[in-house]
Amino acid sequence: MNETKDIVFRDDRLTEVCGMVYGPDHEFHPGKICMEDGRIREMHLERTIFDPAKEELPEDASYIIPGLIDIHFHGCMGMDFCDGTKEALRTIAAWEVSQGVTSICPATLTLPPEELLHILRTAADFAEERRISGAGAPLADLIGINMEGPFISHTKKGAQNGKYILPCSAELTRKFLKASKGLVKIIGLAPEENPDFEMFIREVKEDVHVSLAHTNADYDTAMRAFRAGACHAVHLFNAMPDMMHRDPGVIGAVRDCSQVTAELICDGNHVHPAAIRAAFDMLGDERIVLISDSLRAAGMGDGEILLGGQKVSVHGSRAVLVEGGNLAGSVTSLMGCLKKVVKETGIPLQSAVRCATENPARTLGALGMCGLLRPGRKADLVLLDQDLNVKMVSKNGFVAGGEQ
Repeated sequence: MNETKDIVFRDDRLTEVCGMVYGPDHEFHPGKICMEDGRIREMHLERTIFDPAKEELPEDASYIIPGLIDIHFHGCMGMDFCDGTKEALRTIAAWEVSQGVTSICPATLTLPPEELLHILRTAADFAEERRISGAGAPLADLIGINMEGPFISHTKKGAQNGKYILPCSAELTRKFLKASKGLVKIIGLAPEENPDFEMFIREVKEDVHVSLAHTNADYDTAMRAFRAGACHAVHLFNAMPDMMHRDPGVIGAVRDCSQVTAELICDGNHVHPAAIRAAFDMLGDERIVLISDSLRAAGMGDGEILLGGQKVSVHGSRAVLVEGGNLAGSVTSLMGCLKKVVKETGIPLQSAVRCATENPARTLGALGMCGLLRPGRKADLVLLDQDLNVKMVSKNGFVAGGEQ
């Protein structure tokens, strides 16, 4: 495993960028974005639509898209969100923004409640300090926390530690929300292991989004959960039953509930390209949220890491548990996933961008602050070349990544 490297930032502040701008109609238009004091002052877009699937970018031009938002990942550069330190959070936020991810909602592991409460308090303090100071190197904004556990299934626990799985509890959930000062936006649930799951969902749904996560629920049980107010599904296809023609399971229930959003890992290992295309056909690009589910090994190379006390082996783009061989998350950034879903799966760039910017922002209730390019918003944007490599990242108007 490589040593952790510092991320280099530049002090210069952008005043304008020109290129093919991702517009409010979810299409690209030739245009210009003017920035002032870290915010978008005005945008000038031509009516002409530029189709990336049919046209080559003009020489030296760029795609200009909103900064990406990852609502489900664990770490990078040797650090994990569940390390529970501000050093880990700073390292994670620095690397993510250098990759074009300007807002983050990291995920917890299934751990003892006291450990989780410490992690949440640390994250809340870090976010508050960042809000107050607003100083230092550009970092991705910590805008939420996704609690993948501990209310999950023993059968579908995947790489989660089964020792710490608990029955769902509204009281404990309220403790999580209080410790995080409201940063917890999503909490996972395996309804089939909790007889009172509908009551639990109704008790907490006004304060946090309930997702079906690491669950072995059948179709009827999943539908009951969604009717009770659950509105999200953690990494569709992974850690849930397969969709069968007589037993469609969670996947079929997600398809049938138009209010439900679904995460999708597109790192080239977790979901086959044909299944990704099927998900887009079933749900449309307005309901899918691209996630990376990246581990602390992201950005580090091959080797072994720990995940919730369990050994994980990383080789290339694949990370598996040493014991059992289960997939244990990804080592690909969200920008890498976006590139793969376009280049290797054939999803239009416009759709992939929507699923990595606007949709996650809407899922977190954060559309007023990120996920869209609009006058008055923070100047959080990314410039991509023809091959979807990051040329430059702007965080609050500062150059924060890409070509240095």
